[in-house]
Amino acid sequence: MPSALPDGEPVPADGALPASALAGASARPLGFYLHVPYCATRCGYCDFNTYTATELRGTGGVLASRDNYADTLTDEIRLARKVLGDDPRPVRSVFVGGGTPTLLAAGDLVRMLSAIRDAFGLAPDAEVTTEANPESVDPAYLAALREGGFNRISFGMQSAKQHVLKVLDRTHTPGRPEACVAEAKAAGFDHVNLDLIYGTPGESDDDWRASLEAALGAGPDHISAYALIVEEGTQLARRIRRGEVPKTDDDVHADRYLIAEDVLSGAGFDWYEVSNWATTPEARCLHNELYWRGADWWGAGPGAHSHVGGVRWWNVKHPGAYAAALASGRSPGAGRERLSDEDRRVERILLELRLREGVPLDLLRPDGLAAARRALTDGLLQQGPYDEGRAALTLRGRLLADAVVRDLVD
Repeated sequence: MPSALPDGEPVPADGALPASALAGASARPLGFYLHVPYCATRCGYCDFNTYTATELRGTGGVLASRDNYADTLTDEIRLARKVLGDDPRPVRSVFVGGGTPTLLAAGDLVRMLSAIRDAFGLAPDAEVTTEANPESVDPAYLAALREGGFNRISFGMQSAKQHVLKVLDRTHTPGRPEACVAEAKAAGFDHVNLDLIYGTPGESDDDWRASLEAALGAGPDHISAYALIVEEGTQLARRIRRGEVPKTDDDVHADRYLIAEDVLSGAGFDWYEVSNWATTPEARCLHNELYWRGADWWGAGPGAHSHVGGVRWWNVKHPGAYAAALASGRSPGAGRERLSDEDRRVERILLELRLREGVPLDLLRPDGLAAARRALTDGLLQQGPYDEGRAALTLRGRLLADAVVRDLVD
């Protein structure tokens, strides 16, 4: 089941933000994340805030129905317009995630995007992305999305091997994600991503290479590759605990990452964030870059998180409770926190170190600077960027990124 929300101070009933959060807003990019919490089935490794029809039955009534979800989410977009007041910024990026957004009708996703366009306007070069399950789209659906303003799409491929997909409880058949890339290109999408997962129990090095080669053969311009994280409370965690499948292995993860870098870079893909590769700078995921660089974004939907000007908040998780709050004219916010200058400094280091450009050394305290010097000596940071005042990871440093960042934030 989905993980728990953090604690925090109450969100005002009208969702109002402190004046400090809105100060200087025009200088920061603004993005929107739209969360669609529905899935046909629950994947064994997933602890996202998603719900199947069985899980929702009897817990939210018609308020939790996906049939009227677009209208409910549009209510939060209108709330965002009120809270942000006369903020003049057009929206720079929209990302529809989940869950499986493409369980909704294409027209519903387009209506949600239109609500943002009507309330805020879209920047002329706005990036508009939706995630998609390969089995939930067809050429007509993709054409409707493209005509409605979507220009980037991300397909969950995970693996090209049937036995790996089975461990992950993925329902699509091998080959379908690759076919989706061709269909999305034919529909006119500017950019297409494939998501991959490595380190699944039972996956071999050859399996992983085959998945990478299959993804490349499909011709996307962006590939994301993530190590499998086994979250407590998931079906996969229970299967591992019962000994039905082997545990994941950090050394295997490192080996698979090196394979990914070798195969992807050899095919003309450049890494720009530890888990993300693109063929050109234009193919990078702008929306995720907003997160990594501490910009502003409004997260609409059950359990969605938002950040504006150093204030971070999160919505109630259940679709029924979310819809009920908006129907009564209240913010669906469950809690919020105000980030101190120190919080924001630490978050910049945590996030920006994962980027190819790295993080400015002048953000580091004396102990962090000493750690950076050690990391440079140990081959975890690049010499050139360091000489120019930035801590940027080497390939070996990318393998140990979590450990490096822990030292730098001291």
